[in-house]
Amino acid sequence: MSFNEVKNFINGEFKAGSSTKTHSIISPLDGKELSTFHESTMEDLNEIIVAAQKAQKAWQKVTLKERVQVFYKYKQLLEKNSDELTEIIHRENGKIHSEAKAEIDKAIELTEFACSLPQFMNGENMEVSKGVFCSSTKVPLGIVASIVPFNFPTMVPHWTIVNAIALGNAFILKPSEAVPISSQYTAKLLKEAGLPDGLFNIINGTQTTVENICDHPGIQAITFVGSTKVAKIVYQRASNNLKQVLALGGAKNHILLLPDAHPEMASSNIVASMSGCAGQRCMAAATLIAVGNCDAILDRLITDAQKIQCGTTLGSVISKAAKDRIEAYITEAEQQGAKIILDGRNTTVPGKENGFYVGTTLIDNATADMKIAREEVFGPVLAIVRVNTIDEALAIENANPYGNACSVFTQNGGLANYVTEHASAGMCGVNIGVPVPREPFGFGGWNQSRFGSGDITGKSAIGFFTKEKKTTTKWNPEAGTNWMS
Repeated sequence: MSFNEVKNFINGEFKAGSSTKTHSIISPLDGKELSTFHESTMEDLNEIIVAAQKAQKAWQKVTLKERVQVFYKYKQLLEKNSDELTEIIHRENGKIHSEAKAEIDKAIELTEFACSLPQFMNGENMEVSKGVFCSSTKVPLGIVASIVPFNFPTMVPHWTIVNAIALGNAFILKPSEAVPISSQYTAKLLKEAGLPDGLFNIINGTQTTVENICDHPGIQAITFVGSTKVAKIVYQRASNNLKQVLALGGAKNHILLLPDAHPEMASSNIVASMSGCAGQRCMAAATLIAVGNCDAILDRLITDAQKIQCGTTLGSVISKAAKDRIEAYITEAEQQGAKIILDGRNTTVPGKENGFYVGTTLIDNATADMKIAREEVFGPVLAIVRVNTIDEALAIENANPYGNACSVFTQNGGLANYVTEHASAGMCGVNIGVPVPREPFGFGGWNQSRFGSGDITGKSAIGFFTKEKKTTTKWNPEAGTNWMS
């Protein structure tokens, strides 16, 4: 499979960025160049805004029921082209085919939810006083933009694309510069589904492009998904420009393992959580807190982790820089006295020696103050911290600055409830390694994993991509008058 130059998508047409500066897109599978793109400028963004403003004015006059018909067709196109889209993600991101396919399946589910929006948008109407009625309706914001990360080239953009456009907005996508190819196919399929030109747009670039999006007065709202460091910058810059902002940052997710956990279920779920997508997801298990004597389960976990093989059941990490950074965390933990039970450093895949691979890594006897247990590693690495009580484990979890996910593995319902009630995380799981909510429940963490209000998916997203209009009417002059009317 070969790829053309990656271009911006403006008013229904592909156009190269107007800067002379170009960037290479490298496959992490083998280190080979897949494509290139030209950096975009403020002039490119201005062109998008002009087209989007015109298209959005017409689009918001279309009823919601009619707008979502486009996404029924789009869903069918995602299903029809699933194999091709899976291969693209595999090539540009490095994840294995089954993980890439799961991404497309999730994009389909997100599109299904957008199709159901008319069922959630009934509005409210009430007679608040004799002859006086109050009603509320949802109105689109105008032009919204999403800045998305490398780890899910199709799924994360679909957190926002389908809902935002179905709710009557025009949309600008800024893909990660590492994986912009998938978005080209999103544009093609939306156009094929009948979405009017100007409603979905792509602008490619790096930091300058993000800054232009934050600053442009024509954009009413921005969502961001990425590291906490950049999420804070985007939130502060865009909100200072009076935009509505929801910026999702990084995480350091904890799993509490109790001695009574089901050994097979706990082991398989924990290994899948820490190694899935090469650990490059903000819901991955990162720190395992073993409460009491969990040695039998940990022995099984080691055996299961050893079965994960780079190039077949474990994909690559995104870049050479990511590989080096992950391996540096492992080395530092070893130097600080932690025990490397399973070492994924210096891993190569035959035939793909120039690829960027880190094998599954288990680190025992880590302490809560080590970087490996505190900071987001974003790789297939699990640090094991041992404690004596649940409260000790919760104290470690609560002290972490992030707040995406926390899971507990136990067969005791009372202890499970105790953990979920006291964990400082927006998404909790019981015997689930990756507790991502399904629609209509929304995705969203706490603390420094989220800046802004609401969730980025599910019913909560309706409030982000719309503004509410309240109307009070009185037609009956004979109605009695009191202080409410």
